[in-house]
Amino acid sequence: MNGGRFALGLSLLLAASAAAAQTARAEREARTGYWWYQAPPKPVEKAEDPEALVKPAIPPMAELATWTPPKIRKLIEQQRDYAATVLTVDAVSDFWRLQDFARRKARAFAGVTQIAMLQHPELNAKSANPMVGDARDQLSAYKNDVRRQYLRGHAQEFALVMFSRSTCGYCRVQWPIVQRFQEEMGWQVTLMDIDRRPELAQRFGVEITPTTMIIRRGSQQRMVIASGVEAYPNLIQMAYQAVRLLAGDIRPEQFMTGAGEEDGFFDALANGPVSATDPRALGGDLVGASVEPRP
Repeated sequence: MNGGRFALGLSLLLAASAAAAQTARAEREARTGYWWYQAPPKPVEKAEDPEALVKPAIPPMAELATWTPPKIRKLIEQQRDYAATVLTVDAVSDFWRLQDFARRKARAFAGVTQIAMLQHPELNAKSANPMVGDARDQLSAYKNDVRRQYLRGHAQEFALVMFSRSTCGYCRVQWPIVQRFQEEMGWQVTLMDIDRRPELAQRFGVEITPTTMIIRRGSQQRMVIASGVEAYPNLIQMAYQAVRLLAGDIRPEQFMTGAGEEDGFFDALANGPVSATDPRALGGDLVGASVEPRP
């Protein structure tokens, strides 16, 4: 009898525990959601296929005229890819309409550019580089005279060295050109055979022959002006630019500024500094602007 009562009591206890657990679970589930500050799960988004075929939306030409060139180019590329995929007459025609718009846009820009060049001749290369034959001949003669006078005026300050090898056939071609430079400019010219003196190749960083180098006397400054065979007019031009750079008459940014072109259209620094390394960009003085001596 007592055993039956015990079993019955145990069954009731287990049933009560199960009911309590179920109630607690229901309460926990009821507490989830917005009011208990638990964000609802985000819906699973399907990843968009970047290669999916989408027909570009082409705006009216009046609106297209207000777009920037990069935006127009992107639309043209999208229409091109779409047209090449579907291969319909309408799609291909739309592509070429966009191309025609871009062509007319470029033509309009060129037209306005011509007007701007006429109104502002300082922006036009023709003011410093005439296209007419006689004028070009006179300009070339003037530049040659400027270069020659400058190089002759620095003959005692600089020297020319040509590095060669006894087995170098090109060296035999370059050496008479270098000797002509000596005769016309009055410079000291030296031929160095690095087969006989291999330490010179390491000292001056010479790897190929012929190598023609300008050396500033009494200093460590030097600069290669020709690697291989170089024509005489080019040798004069490079020597002129190198001497001006080593002498501090120009900055590296002006290395392509030719004779007589200072402060003109072809002078990169005519209207002020163009690089962050220029002392004038920071309000400093143009001191120590020449090339640093090589170690």
